[in-house]
Amino acid sequence: MRKSEVLAAESVACLNKALCQLKDIWEEIGIPEDQRLQRTNVVKNHIKGLLDMMIAEEESLRTRLLKSIEACRKQLDTLCLELQLHPFEEERGITMLQQEKDIRTHVEVLVKERSQRMQQLKALTERDQDLCDILCSEAYSLNPSTVPSLEQLDDFRQHIARQTAEKERRHAEFVSIKRQIVLCMEDLDQLPETSFEKDIVCEDEDAFCLSNDNISSLKLLLAQLEGRKAENEAVCEAHREQIQELWDRLQVPLEERELLSEHMVASKKQNLDALEAERRRLVELKLLNIRNVIEAIRAEIAVFWEKCFFSRDQRQAFAPYFSEDFTEELLEQHDAEILRLKQHFQDHQELFEGVHRWEESWRLFIELEKKATDPTRFTNRGGNLLKEEKQRAELHKSLPKLEKKLKAQIDVWEQEQAREFLVNGQKFLQFVEEQWELHRIEKENEKLERQLKKNKQIEEDMLYGTTVRTPTKRRFLCNATPSKTRKLNGTTSSLSSVHSNSTVRSAYVGTVCHSPARPPLSLNKAPSGRTPGRGKPPLVGLQERNKENNGQRDLSKANNTKSKPDILNSTITHL
Repeated sequence: MRKSEVLAAESVACLNKALCQLKDIWEEIGIPEDQRLQRTNVVKNHIKGLLDMMIAEEESLRTRLLKSIEACRKQLDTLCLELQLHPFEEERGITMLQQEKDIRTHVEVLVKERSQRMQQLKALTERDQDLCDILCSEAYSLNPSTVPSLEQLDDFRQHIARQTAEKERRHAEFVSIKRQIVLCMEDLDQLPETSFEKDIVCEDEDAFCLSNDNISSLKLLLAQLEGRKAENEAVCEAHREQIQELWDRLQVPLEERELLSEHMVASKKQNLDALEAERRRLVELKLLNIRNVIEAIRAEIAVFWEKCFFSRDQRQAFAPYFSEDFTEELLEQHDAEILRLKQHFQDHQELFEGVHRWEESWRLFIELEKKATDPTRFTNRGGNLLKEEKQRAELHKSLPKLEKKLKAQIDVWEQEQAREFLVNGQKFLQFVEEQWELHRIEKENEKLERQLKKNKQIEEDMLYGTTVRTPTKRRFLCNATPSKTRKLNGTTSSLSSVHSNSTVRSAYVGTVCHSPARPPLSLNKAPSGRTPGRGKPPLVGLQERNKENNGQRDLSKANNTKSKPDILNSTITHL
């Protein structure tokens, strides 16, 4: 049994007890029956009135609960619709009071949720409006009077984040461009003129509208300023080059040049004005010293002729170079020619530098080749001989590779230009082949010259016996038969030289056999009966005198016949 039922039973018991007590009191008092009935009726009416009143109050409470439940249900449906939530499902089997409480509590929660969403929407809308004002963009398409869903709020937040990032990017870009614009204006010595330029330079950075149009206008303004700055720099650079050339041509002292050192680096407006003034001054001075200037230009032209390997005909084709009539027209012709040569060298610089590299490598190779044939190279004690040999071998390998590379470049150039690539008026590859051929011939001539010199020395030794040699060397000379060619007056004739040398040897054969020589060993021995130091034996003295007489006769014969081989050799050589 529930407590409420127990309390109700107790209430009935109390009422019965009270009626019994009233009945006893009435009997004790002696109240008649009719009055008892009347009094009992009063008690009944009183109790009934109280109960009716209580019932009416509870009925009213039930009515209010029903109304509240109905109202909360309607509000709950509206909130669910506004918040885009699923309809609220009521719990079954609960009392009316619990039902009203649950519905009311859920309504309160949804009302709070709606209030929070609206506050978030308001804040996001205000932030979006600020960004739109700065970026000059359209507002986010979301009705501020309706309750947004969670997804809409998330999308709105992401939109605000993107807008914020875009604002930061544009602001950073604006600050960077502004800084460059200010620097360009300073370099150009220019002040802001238009309202847009004043807004950029003078106004607060945060107050500037970061619209796409303004950013594009900023970039356009910067491009214009940079273009003007680039033009000024180009003009300044051209002035510097012209000033440097005029300084060199006019031989301006270093002290005067240092006065303009500040303007030779920077390219601001004041530097441009100073350079322009100096250029005008030098041009006027050039006209006053036109002869010296033309001669200086001619020196430059000669340098570029060498760099570009111009032939004699190509050089003579520029007739003003040899003119002695120093006029402004002649100066202009020389200026145009030096510009043309510079452009020509620049267009084909890779080829010219490759040819120069080949020439340097070839010169070094020839020097090392000469050192390789130098007898004094073996006196080296510093290790240079091995280095030179290694370097010579490397050059011998690298030169063909360089020639092959140049040939490919020249072929491409000739196809593009539709003309031959000449070096000193000659095809480069033909020039290279001639150099290798001349080198080969020179090496052969040097080899022949060394052999002829050796043969000549052998002949002189055989004729006059002037060189003291060991027995081993004497045997070698006697068995040697010179057979090499001889080089005289830059020409070679192996057959003629061999024939002339053979003639000389045949002419002197008797003389060689009877030339003064060391006496036989048997004659050098002293008689056993004599002591050393007493003098020579008669026979030995007689033999020595005979040898002296024979030697004098041989020398006289050689003197008489000396001119014949010389004439023969000379004649044969010139043949």
